[in-house]
Amino acid sequence: MKTKVLSGIVLAALATAGCSSPAEAGDNVIVTSPKPQLTQVAITDEAVFDEPWAMTFLPGSSYALITEKAGKLKVWRHGLRIREVAGVPQVAYGGQGGFGDVVPAPDYKISKMIYLSWVESGPNDTRGAVVGRAKLDFAGGPKLVGLKVIWRQGPKVEGQGHFSHRIAFSPDGQYLFVSSGERQRFTPAQNLKVNLGKIVRLTLNGKPAPGNPFASKSGAGPQIWSYGHRNALGLAFDTKGQLWDLEHGPKGGDELNLVKPGKNYGWPLVSNGDNYDGTPIPRHATRPDLEAPAISWNPVIAPGDLIFYKGDLFAGWKGHAICTGMVAQALVRVATTGERGEEIERIPLGNRIREVKEGPDGALYILEDGRGGRLRKLVPAPTGS
Repeated sequence: MKTKVLSGIVLAALATAGCSSPAEAGDNVIVTSPKPQLTQVAITDEAVFDEPWAMTFLPGSSYALITEKAGKLKVWRHGLRIREVAGVPQVAYGGQGGFGDVVPAPDYKISKMIYLSWVESGPNDTRGAVVGRAKLDFAGGPKLVGLKVIWRQGPKVEGQGHFSHRIAFSPDGQYLFVSSGERQRFTPAQNLKVNLGKIVRLTLNGKPAPGNPFASKSGAGPQIWSYGHRNALGLAFDTKGQLWDLEHGPKGGDELNLVKPGKNYGWPLVSNGDNYDGTPIPRHATRPDLEAPAISWNPVIAPGDLIFYKGDLFAGWKGHAICTGMVAQALVRVATTGERGEEIERIPLGNRIREVKEGPDGALYILEDGRGGRLRKLVPAPTGS
C-alpha cells in the first residue's frame, strides 16, 4: 500500500483550458469553471482491479463487493486476499456494457441477498440491462445462490451505450429504484410506453410499485417514476430522504437532478449541452414546463457515480453530494439547497474516477476507471501536511 497527501490545488489552468461559452440568460445553473480544491486529503492505494464498475460495503462488516465490467464479482477487505465470487451471470461485455451495479438488500443482515445489474444479449445483436438478485453465501468460498432476473430494460436495441443500470433502495427499504438509459436512441426517453430513458420504482421482487405516477394512465408503463433522462450513472438518496440522479449530457450539460414522481427531465427536447455533431439543442430555460437540473456542467465532468456523504470524518461535508468525474478526473463536491446545487470544490485525482463509496469508518473509497483501476482510500490529511 502507498499513502500520499494531496494538498489544495487551484485548478485555474484547467478552468481556462476547458471553459465553454458563458451561460445563456436564465440558465444560471450552468457551471462554466471548476471550483478549486479546499480539502487536503491523504490517499492510500488499497488494491487493483480490471475495469471496476461498482462497489458496495456489506452491512455489519468491513467486506466490500466490487464488480468488474467484463463479468467478475470480487470480495475485498483491507489486508486480505481478494476473492472471486462464483455463480455470477454471463454478461454482454463491450462498449459501455457489462457487469454494472451491486447493492445489498435492505435486510441483508438477515437475508444475505444482494442485487446486481448487468447487460444481457438479445436476438439480432441487441442488448439491454437487467437487474437480478441472489443470496451471497460464503460457505466453502463466496458464491451467488439462486440468482434470478427480476427486471429487464426494454425494448432491447442494437448498440453498446447508455445502459445506466444504477440501483438504489428507498430509505425505508420498501422500494427498488433503477436508472434506465435511453440507449443512445434519444426519443424513447419521452415515450411512456417503454422504460428507456426513465427512472423506475419497483417492489423488492421487481414488480411495478403501487402508487407509481403512471399506473392508471392508459398506454403508459406502470413502473415509471420519472422520464426524460439520458444516461444516469448516479442514483442516490440524500440525508433528507430525497432521490437524486447524476447523468451524462451530450456535448456539455451533465446534470444533477432532484428526481420527483411523474416529472419530465427534458431529454432530448432540452439540454444545457449540444449534439456531438454541433447542432444546437434548446436550453432548459426555454421550457420552464420541464424540470431543470439542480446544477449542470459545461465543460462536462463525465460522471460515474454519486453518493451523499453521511459521516463525520470529513468536517462540514455531511449532506453534500459527492460526484465522480471521469473527464474531470476528480471528485466534485456539491451542496444542495431545495432543488438547486452549488459546486463547492474539486479534489483532483489524476485519473478517470468511476466509483465512490463511503466506508463504515467515514472514509471515501474510490475506484479508477479502466484496466488496472486502483481502489484508493481518502481521508482528511493530518493537520500541517
